[in-house]
Amino acid sequence: MPMNRLLRQLLLTLCLCTAGLGHAQERAVQKEILVPAPIEAVWKSWTTQEGIQSFFAPEAVVDARPGGAFHIHIDPYGQPGRKGADDMRFMALQAPKMLSFDWNAPPSMPEVRQHRSFVVVRLVEVDTRTTRVTLHHSGWGDGGEWDKAYAYFDAAWGRVLANLRQRHEQGPIDWSSWLELLRKAHADAAAAKAGESK
Repeated sequence: MPMNRLLRQLLLTLCLCTAGLGHAQERAVQKEILVPAPIEAVWKSWTTQEGIQSFFAPEAVVDARPGGAFHIHIDPYGQPGRKGADDMRFMALQAPKMLSFDWNAPPSMPEVRQHRSFVVVRLVEVDTRTTRVTLHHSGWGDGGEWDKAYAYFDAAWGRVLANLRQRHEQGPIDWSSWLELLRKAHADAAAAKAGESK
């Protein structure tokens, strides 16, 4: 094979391989925030029941070990399987630097809720009073409810991290207004269901 033809073929192969790399890029939600607290305090916020309930959700079951429970109940009054991130598990922990867990979509997205994606949270000590928190959420499918779930979490994780910072600036989140709204919504739904059955 003449050298010019061989060189052209090698360049074409290289271009095709490089173009393929762009398509292999994993879609992920990536968030970062600075939290005004020591790294150990931020670690406890992510890895204890009290910590999770101080910024993430009003109810949680947390067993910080590989395979341990990481159940985040956004709606504690919901039926089992419809409370939020029911039955999630820690995948790995490296105190006080990294934790990872599986995750699912909200009950309003049943097509993708049955699947699991995964989240990695990394903590870096900026100084003795400040911690950088990065969150990486990947494992997404494409199209339909996958795109809807991706958009949902692109916004939701920003709010979760803002709550984490607020918790360390002003104290634990007071969930009483949220819980009252949930009680009313559940009571209204029960009344409507009772009315339909008459």
